[in-house]
Amino acid sequence: MIENTRRTTGQPRGISSAIWMLLTGCFLVFALLNPAAAQAPQHPVQNLKITILSTNVAGAPNHTIAEWGFSALVEEDGHRFLVDTGSHPDTVLKNAEAMHIDLSNVQEVILTHHHWDHVSGLLTLRRELMKQNPKALSIVHVSQGIFYSRPTPKGENNPMIAIRKEYEATGGRFIVHATDAELFPGVWYTGPVPRIYPEHNWSGSGKVLTPHGLVEDNIPEDSSIVFDTPKGLVILTGCGHAGIVNITTFTEKHFSNQPVYGIVGGLHLFAQTDQTVDWTASKLKGFHVENLLGAHCTGMEATYRLRRELGLDRKTAVVATVGSSFSLANGVQTGPLAR
Repeated sequence: MIENTRRTTGQPRGISSAIWMLLTGCFLVFALLNPAAAQAPQHPVQNLKITILSTNVAGAPNHTIAEWGFSALVEEDGHRFLVDTGSHPDTVLKNAEAMHIDLSNVQEVILTHHHWDHVSGLLTLRRELMKQNPKALSIVHVSQGIFYSRPTPKGENNPMIAIRKEYEATGGRFIVHATDAELFPGVWYTGPVPRIYPEHNWSGSGKVLTPHGLVEDNIPEDSSIVFDTPKGLVILTGCGHAGIVNITTFTEKHFSNQPVYGIVGGLHLFAQTDQTVDWTASKLKGFHVENLLGAHCTGMEATYRLRRELGLDRKTAVVATVGSSFSLANGVQTGPLAR
């Protein structure tokens, strides 16, 4: 009976009951005073795969289309959702068909910002896929500011204003986030990212009409998605107009002391100087980045320079092509052109 009691209570052999009770009591007091320390860190995302459906380089000769744009399919613990929809109305639809990817059961979309090269496929995808499933692409998550007017001498320069009206006419709805939000367990939408560092990852030529007046358009709604996994954080960006250092810094405040296992998407470094890219790499070193799949506006030369400065190699830091992917199971996977 004594042995059975010890197995039930977890008392190790060789420790008296009095000492064991004292140790147990101390642990309980510590747990009450430090509830976070009493339990092991939980990482809700166990399975994750991100597949590139639109970017500037085509992959293997499988009839996919390259374009100046971005879109990715996320498959995460049973959830499937799109991030951005490319720059031409039918590119993502055609690429998905060429890759034998069925998007008809994808209900939710995240748009990282208002630029045409990220939002132009939304209406085509919604109208075509809802023929098979009325709920397909019926919910779109966006950040506050994506519908702000972008006036120019030639007229309105924000395509999302017209897209919103047509999209809602199909029965779809937008969810506007003013701040960060957890969309699924372990899947965090940053919303507008604080600009702590002076990263200037936008053209500077546009204007945006905000509640505070007409100002330079620094793409205030630019947002990213972060996945909390057992291997570390995975950050998915569209263009990274907020700056990848600002994005990772904001992420660290939400997920303290966790390394960055992967960065996927556009970082808008293609036009930056070597000095700026090197500065970016020096800051990213502090986040212990292990993988980089640089898509769209990251730039080829910038991707290679980040690879070198971060101490990565051609297996862990790669220029994304259409059809390339990043997963917890296999890391960076790409076609022969980018290997």
